[in-house]
Amino acid sequence: MKKEEVFVFVFVLVLGAAVVLFGAVSAGGGKWELLQRSIGVSAMHMQLLSNDRVVVFDRTDFGRSNLSLPAGKCRDDANDTAVKHDCSAHSAEYDVGSNTFRPLMVLTDTWCSSGTVAPDGTLVQTGGFNDGDRTARRFAPCSGNDRTCDWVETPGALAVRRWYASNQILPDGGAIVVGGRRQFNYEFFPRKSKTGAAVFPLPFLQQTSDRSENNLYPFLHLSVDGNLFVFANNRAILLNYATNTVVKTFPVLPGGPRSYPSTGSSVLLPLVNDREAEVLVCGGAPPGSYEKAATKAGFEEALATCGRIRITDPNPTWLVETMPVSRTMGDMVLLPDGSVLIVNGATNGTAGWENANPPATNPVLYWPGKPVESRFEVQSPSSIPRLYHSTAVLLRDGRVLVGGSNPHVGYEFYGKEFPTELSLEAFSPTYLASPRRIFRPAMVSPGTTGQKLGYGGRFRVRFRIPGGQSGNGVVVTLIAPGFATHSFAMNQRMVVVGRGIAAEVAPLTYEMEVAPPGSPVVAPPGFYLLFVVHGGVPSEGIWVQIR
Repeated sequence: MKKEEVFVFVFVLVLGAAVVLFGAVSAGGGKWELLQRSIGVSAMHMQLLSNDRVVVFDRTDFGRSNLSLPAGKCRDDANDTAVKHDCSAHSAEYDVGSNTFRPLMVLTDTWCSSGTVAPDGTLVQTGGFNDGDRTARRFAPCSGNDRTCDWVETPGALAVRRWYASNQILPDGGAIVVGGRRQFNYEFFPRKSKTGAAVFPLPFLQQTSDRSENNLYPFLHLSVDGNLFVFANNRAILLNYATNTVVKTFPVLPGGPRSYPSTGSSVLLPLVNDREAEVLVCGGAPPGSYEKAATKAGFEEALATCGRIRITDPNPTWLVETMPVSRTMGDMVLLPDGSVLIVNGATNGTAGWENANPPATNPVLYWPGKPVESRFEVQSPSSIPRLYHSTAVLLRDGRVLVGGSNPHVGYEFYGKEFPTELSLEAFSPTYLASPRRIFRPAMVSPGTTGQKLGYGGRFRVRFRIPGGQSGNGVVVTLIAPGFATHSFAMNQRMVVVGRGIAAEVAPLTYEMEVAPPGSPVVAPPGFYLLFVVHGGVPSEGIWVQIR
């Protein structure tokens, strides 16, 4: 067995053994907690930033929200199709630590837009609708107790209109912006050259467009070979974006369309070395589902299958697995223990106005390292339906923040079966429950937010384990939180940087030497959450900056 194969096998064995041994396999696991009954804004888009605050925003042309802008501030927009003089906010900053929120001023329409986080921690947000379709917006995190940071917008910054596009951060820290409605091309932001081409054709996006399009919000993942995995409808390619050439075409994923509006979801599974990468695509809808729902002819049952493929194989094939719950519009969140949470959405229908019912209220966990027949676990249901325009993001403490849901053309706060949802809740996976918390490590060092790491080399992680437990079965992970919208967390990424037995350096205190990612192709520059996982239970994360 080769060295890298041993590494993968040991990692999977450690994770799998920890899961079975410490009881994460029971159905109905996890706990829900209502954090805010209303933040006044529906969370169509969410991004966790490195100051532990979450930027939340909706579209600007739904009408007036339930969150007022500060006194004296209003938004005047002659192009707005709903309210031209609007003193309500369509964006908010949620402070996780204090469980408080405040309004933000976003001017141009962010409906169905996309985003990345730049290496310095600034949210870079692109496109949208109407006067926002070529706009770039930046939100630099407030420092300390500052509560004045806000959106800075640059209209016309994009080369073409970007509505329902997807973004991926690249090794140089910039972003590639791919597709959008009737845009069969991509561009870079910021633009790489002032004299070269601004837009690059991508015929694949036109080839995957059908009567319902089903090629919007394409799933993008940066592979460990530096190429870009692009999935639309039921097909995928590997794109060399620097030369604008397709270097690999993958087999068709059976079952039906998976991208918007059929709207499955996708993640790049945890990277355990710099040579192999696997992609997971779950849910979606059978062909014709969108037309049937949109014409009120009924809701087809959503797809219950996931496709998993090792995109770095010379001749990759899809492994098709069956979820316990059919799902469209589900959000997929990488958890620090190596599992994937699938949450939100519906069991029948598709994305779109009033196009899905009933809601899928039970989350499902997917365990990549377990045997094929036992990878899925149904979790405890939420009491709040989360349909079209719902989102989910991982928090530093290991919980998952869940918000949004508005399946209506405008704001509908009352008198609907599924009204516009303004609440925020948190899902706590089983690893945060008693008695498993006795295995939870506490980070000692690095112990400051913004610890800077270079590529390659080694560094030491020190942590405490309560209850006299041993330092066996330790895994150290880095996670880049994703920009969540429309069932896809753009730029979400998890890299395993260490695993094995930690050395005891003091009573109940352990240390492990780990290896940062070797290059920005494996982990693009920026802020990551560093977790120590012991016995399947993660510590609270520590923010580190890779550059």
